[in-house]
Amino acid sequence: MEKDRWNLEDIYQNQDEWEKDFGKVEMLLSEAGKFQGRLGECADSFFGALHLSAQIQELIVKVHSYARMKLDENNANPLAQALFGRAAALLTRVETALSFITPEILSLPEGTVSNFRHDSRFALYCHYLDDVFRQKPHTLTGIEEQLVARTGEITRTPDDFFKMLNNADLTFPKIRDDQENEVEVTKGNFIKLMQNRNRRVRYEAFQALYGTYQKLENTFASALNAAIKRDIFYASVRRHQSARSAALFADHIPSAVYDSLVQTVRSNLGEMNRYMKLRKKILGLDQLHMYDIYVPLAEDVKWVIPFPDAVAMLKNGVAVMGDSYLKILSRGLDSRWVDLDERKGKTGGAYCDSIYGVHPFLLLNYQNNLDSTFTLAHEMGHALHFYYSSQEQPFIYSHPAIFTAEVASTVHESLLMEHLLQTTSDRDERDKKIYLLNYYLEIFRGTLFRQTMFAEFEKIIHEKAENGEALTSYFLKEAYHELNTAYHGEGMVVDAEIDMEWARIPHFYDAFYVYKYATGLSAAVSLVQQILTKGTPAVERYLSFLNKGGSDYPLNLLQEAGVDMASPHPVQDAINRFSGLLDELEALSGVG
Repeated sequence: MEKDRWNLEDIYQNQDEWEKDFGKVEMLLSEAGKFQGRLGECADSFFGALHLSAQIQELIVKVHSYARMKLDENNANPLAQALFGRAAALLTRVETALSFITPEILSLPEGTVSNFRHDSRFALYCHYLDDVFRQKPHTLTGIEEQLVARTGEITRTPDDFFKMLNNADLTFPKIRDDQENEVEVTKGNFIKLMQNRNRRVRYEAFQALYGTYQKLENTFASALNAAIKRDIFYASVRRHQSARSAALFADHIPSAVYDSLVQTVRSNLGEMNRYMKLRKKILGLDQLHMYDIYVPLAEDVKWVIPFPDAVAMLKNGVAVMGDSYLKILSRGLDSRWVDLDERKGKTGGAYCDSIYGVHPFLLLNYQNNLDSTFTLAHEMGHALHFYYSSQEQPFIYSHPAIFTAEVASTVHESLLMEHLLQTTSDRDERDKKIYLLNYYLEIFRGTLFRQTMFAEFEKIIHEKAENGEALTSYFLKEAYHELNTAYHGEGMVVDAEIDMEWARIPHFYDAFYVYKYATGLSAAVSLVQQILTKGTPAVERYLSFLNKGGSDYPLNLLQEAGVDMASPHPVQDAINRFSGLLDELEALSGVG
């Protein structure tokens, strides 16, 4: 139904309008060269270059995002493929044409830029210029920057290859559901099948999905290898110590924050192991397999949640944020910001993108269950963050860093869950309470423990490649198996099929991204506890955090919001909350 599809006409009414902006970008690009070599002449020239760059970037984001979302509607659509190909090529041209700006700024005498900054017009660019000068050790000459920029279209090949293979070409076998009906396994319905109480269904779905990836293990290994070599290339060219330090540099995150996350989680794996043992007991299994992780622990709870019900639950959960916040959320849900249902050819998973001057857009593959409800909460958290920041910040600061963006999305999830737990009775709704406790534990397992395991995996494979060693499919499977064994403990049978899970994780093509989910949850748990216990002052601090977008570095913004991510305490506090939930589940289930 049309109302369940996002309305990309809010961006462009038709392709002709898109073509006009495409042409406008090309025209503005022709003007960019006029400033090259002239940034130090006068304040007018310097400001003109910065202003033009911002104009071009705002337009190319709009052009590129529209084309990508058209493709995401149906990856098999040749017209959308062509549109996205043109947009991607134009993006590379933009990066190439503007690549002179940063190295030229850094080449100017120290006093020149300082004098320019006394001009009131440059107040807007204060944080931007500070960040530019932070990049000085990693910035190349103008010619070198142009050459690096021109590699963009080529080095995106691993991502494009993976996306097409994973979303357009890969198909999975059919299995028999619990009613003995044939059903095709898809990436969209996989988790739902894994939640089926019939163990045979879970096993067959597990075999169908990972068996398909297993047949292409060398192909996926080659694609991931290419992506990692790209990461290493760019890190080396820009004189970073490693691909990881290069990835963390953008958000101004010290490597110590990454290491502290891994170390703190590693030192608390006993709690994860306790959860696996408890799950095994509650399910009454002799052995706990990887395909038993997602099945609800409350036997009689079959919670079907149509989308309107999910919306109502989310609104109740975030009501503590105030009426104004709720009105914006409702507007988005009523105004076709969301592409709701799974379709053949549609990109799997979920994401939120925001077009400055328009509004956020959400891609979902809604499955009428609690997991999809929380995905809605997660992506609407992003949407509200983008909305607030775009209202208060100019384009150049409107998009929050991913490090902080994942905090906002997880605050939504945590608020929703805390609301559901508070409004569910231990006595009258015992099974539903167990179900919710289990689900919250799963959020911690999937977001804090699992994503930290992913973060370890990324660190291992990048370091191996940086040492000149080959990343064979055998090694990737072996490394992944060892991590699963360590994280899940002796109470879990780590099935060989799970060794292929790395092949289906798209975030591995965006280096050292996933740790932000874990830090995001840790920060979110802290913020939610403040909002629920301290009320209005905490809400106002949080809204101020949303308003600031990307106008400062993530750790600074979170510090102002009341969370110190430079210390291990937020991660430890999140694990302590996980431990408390385990205690509640043990008490309610009576099998602890």
